[in-house]
Amino acid sequence: MSTKTLALWVAYGTNGVVGSIRHDDEGYTVVMAGSDAASGTFPTLASAKGALHAKMRPGSAWPMFREH
Repeated sequence: MSTKTLALWVAYGTNGVVGSIRHDDEGYTVVMAGSDAASGTFPTLASAKGALHAKMRPGSAWPMFREH
């Protein structure tokens, strides 16, 4: 059985794309730019956004999230 992606958000920092969040039946999965592996799956979009920001360089501004 394959998992269907319900929505995708791309996170943009000051220097471009920093990661993405994919929503599917499992939850909200964070993948940082340049990584092949997920950083984790979270129960809500808000928690996934927070986790993605926490993985960014310390002191980074909150990224802009765009749904695709």
